[in-house]
Amino acid sequence: MRYCFRLLSLLLCLAPPAAWAEGQLAVTDALALHALETSRFGLAQMLAPQMAAPIADDALFALPAMAPVRAALDDAFVRYLADHRQRTPTESIGVGAGHDVLLFDQAMITSPDTRFVLAGIVNRMDRAYVAPETCGEIRLIYRLTRINAGNTPPRLPMTLNLVMHAKLPAERITCADLGARWLAVSAFAETGTALADRLMEGEGPLASVHAAQIDRIETNLQISHRPRSEAAEFRTDYLQKVFRRDVATQVFHESPMENQIDRDRLLTDAALGRAFRDWLLAPENLRAFDRGTLLIPEQFLATTSLAATPVGFAPSALQPAFGLMADGKSKGVFTEGDVVAALAQAAKDGALENIRSPAGFARRLSDITCGGCHQIRGIGGFHFTGVDSQAAQAVQGAVPASPHFVGDQLRRRAIVMSMRDGKVPDFSRGFSDRPQLRGSRELAGNSANDGWGATCYRRDARGLLDASFASWTCAEGLSCQPTGDDQASRIGMCFVK
Repeated sequence: MRYCFRLLSLLLCLAPPAAWAEGQLAVTDALALHALETSRFGLAQMLAPQMAAPIADDALFALPAMAPVRAALDDAFVRYLADHRQRTPTESIGVGAGHDVLLFDQAMITSPDTRFVLAGIVNRMDRAYVAPETCGEIRLIYRLTRINAGNTPPRLPMTLNLVMHAKLPAERITCADLGARWLAVSAFAETGTALADRLMEGEGPLASVHAAQIDRIETNLQISHRPRSEAAEFRTDYLQKVFRRDVATQVFHESPMENQIDRDRLLTDAALGRAFRDWLLAPENLRAFDRGTLLIPEQFLATTSLAATPVGFAPSALQPAFGLMADGKSKGVFTEGDVVAALAQAAKDGALENIRSPAGFARRLSDITCGGCHQIRGIGGFHFTGVDSQAAQAVQGAVPASPHFVGDQLRRRAIVMSMRDGKVPDFSRGFSDRPQLRGSRELAGNSANDGWGATCYRRDARGLLDASFASWTCAEGLSCQPTGDDQASRIGMCFVK
């Protein structure tokens, strides 16, 4: 039942709001992407500029730069299988039919019959708060694809993001110049190869992008899939990892994931848990946490995220928040008293925009993590599935991104416009479930804000409303209803009364 509601969210994405401007802050034209890949932006060409053409994955992972990536993914599969067999020893897991749980065919990642195909290019200059001197990021997103698949669906459920600095600190081009170039794309009338040429040439936004700007690789794959049966609910698990590039050696090494809180370690290491509590509740860090611009020190972070989908909307379903807040039955890192006192002091200072209650605090704990964010309003475990640039005929009108991605475009565009105009950007963001109110006019009445399928908050039996979610309402004619089996959750979706 819960999966049905997740599919409804996907259908909502196919009718995007006016905020989604094709080609403005993301390149999604299938033929243009094919031309970009074969010209300059194939994954192999970016990692090894001497390569003249796209290569299969066996050759890709033979590159010295990719050896640690392959080793880390191999180890992740071993660990996942061992953990699954320990937790559910009677459940069969493996590749192909005949198993209770279907495991991703690991051989496909490094096969001579697959390669990573450019599926989208996304402007993330809204992340300039991480390193202002680089003006944020540009992301080249590649989808694992079978070569000569025949009648078999070619695209596999794995993406590899090549995350680039938008510029290097020493380069003369400014953030204002880059912002102007990207914002100009919405007026481009070209498509296909002509669009690719305009993006790469002269004052095009991709003209200055080059391999030296590579910062890291991010991988996301559907490691297992359990079909719905009489004995179990439908479920898929998504494995996420990050590999940072060593500038001197050009090799990618497994790294802590940004804001991916190591929940298990914080709960078992009391001293580390206390250190994290004290650090996060410090006024300046709590302010950044509220705004969504917090950068957690690596000592508190994990190198792997394992996110399940579909999930309900309750905080207990959104890892890693569950367990970090003490619930009266088990001891967590934060008590409700800790949080209430810290929020009260921050409120006196006028420092809070989004978090106004312990429930909002707990939700943000998951919201800022890689795994927690990907569980919210995604297409399965992805926020950008990309387009199939290898298809004989591109599907017209298909949106290659999740409702969360679409709903965040107004905020991202406003930040890039501020950069272009020489103003100080507002990098703050709301929860992943709902865009901030500054985009409410353009987003009003659709699945992002108040419309059918929007995430909303249900009042409790006494009619009380949690202050963190007071703006999560539904348009006239709709009511906030529970989803699937999550009948007790105060978070629901807007549907016809």
